[in-house]
Amino acid sequence: MTRGESVLARAVRILAVFTPDRAEAGVAEIARATGLHIATASRLVGQLVEHGLLSRTPTGRVRVGMRLWELGQRASPTLSLREAAMPFLEDLHAAVGHHVQLGVLDDAEVIFLERLSAPGAVINLTRIAGRLPLHVSSSGLILLAHSSPELQEHVLASPLERLTPATVADARELRALLARIRRDGYVITEGHVHPDAAGIATPVRDRTGTVVAALGTVQPNDGRAAGVVAALRAAAHGIARAYGAAAPP
Repeated sequence: MTRGESVLARAVRILAVFTPDRAEAGVAEIARATGLHIATASRLVGQLVEHGLLSRTPTGRVRVGMRLWELGQRASPTLSLREAAMPFLEDLHAAVGHHVQLGVLDDAEVIFLERLSAPGAVINLTRIAGRLPLHVSSSGLILLAHSSPELQEHVLASPLERLTPATVADARELRALLARIRRDGYVITEGHVHPDAAGIATPVRDRTGTVVAALGTVQPNDGRAAGVVAALRAAAHGIARAYGAAAPP
């Protein structure tokens, strides 16, 4: 634990323990993950439960509480974007038959606001509120290509994780790919996240032309992914119009 760390900072560290891959945890597990003394972790968890930010399961483990979810939904700056996108996501999903998803930039990762899927759809490792490094997925690459030069250079200078042999993990190759994305207006990544899946994504812009999200679909990696690009771009334009009309000036 950092010396002099505030109670709020420790509480935030506890909340950060809960991820899409760890929906619940015991107090001892929370203490280990945060580096807090178990008595401190127990006391803070109890206070967070009292305020509804965490809740206890019947077995005594802890999970995110409904109050925290409610506050997050109410305050999220991405709420209007998601609401504007939903009709177009649903239409796109009906057209392409596999996964469609909406991702936004958060630090050096893409976080997915929404994902629609169907039984029998190709494997997809992303999930709602899930994150991936920007260089890995098609949505992340779209966001990285249109991000600030500072962020691009930071990612290019960092170790690039490789999820499959097809993942772009070379800085020079990645720089060239980002330039092609800006030129073409979309990207197709075949087998970058999973060998059986191909990701296709295109930018969603606000009324000023700034890229605010990436609209993507995950299709079978069978060489036919380019066939959905036109539908994807049409849906992205629709979201941009709807978001531009709904967002405050």
